[in-house]
Amino acid sequence: MSLPALVRGTGLALALAVLASCRIESAAPSSGTRAASEVAPTGEVWVYTSMYQHVLDALEPLLKRELPGVTVRWYQAGSEKVASRLEAERAAGAIRADLLATSDPFLVERLAREGTFLPYASPHVLRVPRALLDLDARYAAIRVSTMVLVHREGSLPPPTSFAALADGTWSGRVAIGDPLTSGTAFTWAVFCQARHGEGYFAGLRKQGAIVAGGNAAVLQKVESGEADAGVLLLENALTARAKGRRIQVVWPTDGAVTIPGPVALLAKTPNPVAARAVVDVLLSPEGQRLIVEQGDMHAVDPRLAGPRGEPGVEVLLQRTQPWTPELLRHGLVGGGALKESFSRAFSK
Repeated sequence: MSLPALVRGTGLALALAVLASCRIESAAPSSGTRAASEVAPTGEVWVYTSMYQHVLDALEPLLKRELPGVTVRWYQAGSEKVASRLEAERAAGAIRADLLATSDPFLVERLAREGTFLPYASPHVLRVPRALLDLDARYAAIRVSTMVLVHREGSLPPPTSFAALADGTWSGRVAIGDPLTSGTAFTWAVFCQARHGEGYFAGLRKQGAIVAGGNAAVLQKVESGEADAGVLLLENALTARAKGRRIQVVWPTDGAVTIPGPVALLAKTPNPVAARAVVDVLLSPEGQRLIVEQGDMHAVDPRLAGPRGEPGVEVLLQRTQPWTPELLRHGLVGGGALKESFSRAFSK
């Protein structure tokens, strides 16, 4: 991702200079989200999100405590369904959402380029690693999911890289998500095709990869023994291990794939004050802690450890492939061609 401008116009250079020189911890509040002199936000805020329902349930008490005058309502579904609902409302000229918090960076970037969002930089973003910030403050990551390799304990030695799944250096059965239907699988496919070339999908098919659908299906195939290894979200693997499942995480040597989960204000929100306040709560230390502990995802606040003993976000970014303008463009402009390439490879 790119850097955001915390302010526009003449303030842009100053904001970038501050971010470039150091991360100013004192610039963001240590607790709470509003100064005592500010008018308390009120009203209703609709959030369209792909965050897990149990994470939303955990966030509810915090939001009620910090924003007692605000009623937060959720539309919760997978990223694809969230996108479909939002697009239908846009086409009808009646967008209900005030905030979009999805796990599809390509969707969010496309909407941002179309002017769909109202720029906002929460004071909490001063802590966030620069790689997770947007240059124009059109959106901000509030969580980070990560695609890794997993394998079943007692199965064949695991693959050590995403490349090994397609180049024949690892022999076994691997389950992968379907980029035609899964947003996280699509992001992973963008990275792998960009790094390993146009023949990557054909190599997967040649090596007998099993297209499983979404992450839950990938996990099921590895657990059942139908596959020896899989490409899976780290959060799903950690949750499975916590439940006693015999699943091991493998950090690929060619770099795991991070999937930032951005939040953005819809430009036509009738309640921007309350919507901004909700963003502040989600990015606050307590909001970030709940995302880690309840969602098994990484916080964007580098002061917090990762889920279930994993290192925090700064170490995570060292283990992963960097987001670049070229990769973003590849997913935005070349997404259709990528899906066609995948379909051809697995329809033979």
